[in-house]
Amino acid sequence: MKLEIEPAANPALEQQVRRQLDNLTKPPGSLGRLEELVVQYALARGNARPPLGRKRIYVFCADHGVAAEGVSAYPAAVTAQMVRNFAGGGAAINVLCRQFGIETRIVDMGVNAVFEPELGVVNCKTGCGTGNFTRAAAMSAAQARQAIEAGIALAREAAAESCDLLGAGEMGIGNTTAAAALAAALTGRDPGEMAGLGTGITAAQLERKAEVIRRALALHRLETSRPLEALAAVGGFEIAGMAGLMLGAAAARLPVVVDGFISSAAALVAARLNERVLPYLFFSHCSAERGHRALLGELGAQPLLSLDLRLGEGTGAALAMAMIEAAARLSEQMATFDSAGVAGPVR
Repeated sequence: MKLEIEPAANPALEQQVRRQLDNLTKPPGSLGRLEELVVQYALARGNARPPLGRKRIYVFCADHGVAAEGVSAYPAAVTAQMVRNFAGGGAAINVLCRQFGIETRIVDMGVNAVFEPELGVVNCKTGCGTGNFTRAAAMSAAQARQAIEAGIALAREAAAESCDLLGAGEMGIGNTTAAAALAAALTGRDPGEMAGLGTGITAAQLERKAEVIRRALALHRLETSRPLEALAAVGGFEIAGMAGLMLGAAAARLPVVVDGFISSAAALVAARLNERVLPYLFFSHCSAERGHRALLGELGAQPLLSLDLRLGEGTGAALAMAMIEAAARLSEQMATFDSAGVAGPVR
């Protein structure tokens, strides 16, 4: 699982990109954060004018044993049902990806079901759902590594297929509980601060959810400095897969757009395993999940959007990918002062 990730920082390249942006027919900096997206994308790719053509979102899916604790508004069977919905093109993420020309890959990381080959679901199954982490570890250390390595392999495949921008989304009943537990374990924050409404649970269920996480953390006695151990104890197969995708993509200088709370928990795992991954990550939005803002703060991330989304699937990532592509098109296609015969600023 050892990966070489090059530092994205390159002062000379950054200066070149900013000069290019300042020479476009607009006041310097007037496109605001769109210009910063261009700079970040160029630094990640290591190229002043990198292509941005092929875009792909991976929707990592898995079941969670902790769902048995009544932490979700929906039954565990919905995970497999939604995988079939994704495969049939009927989910929100399918609609957005069609709108923005983004490829989708539905990945079975650990769903408690078997899918017919004709559905086109990518089989990276590490198990048929995790264990109930209030009683034992969610997975073994070997399974955690296997799931991370599956994500790394997907990133390498995407790089070999000339993808330019990836997105990480997920689906799994119970996975906001796993993400909140993982975030609490790795940040030392109280589970009550990290646990949110997820699929739309009641106030009583929310309190139960926080208490379930407290019981799990007391059982496993996790240390903030041991991300792989925390992932195995209270994480999910899809969270591990997303962390692997981010690490593998960064090693290939391929940026990844992070979706919401659960994807951000995966980003925290990836960053704790190798902090050089962070400049390769775009954080799409701040979701309505209670703990997401705190988690983004831990990552030093500034999200692009705030739309009160809490669906997951990669929906926020799809919207942000469209914004990143728009920024790239402005940089590529706007005229310069010289080419347009427009007078530049008075010096």
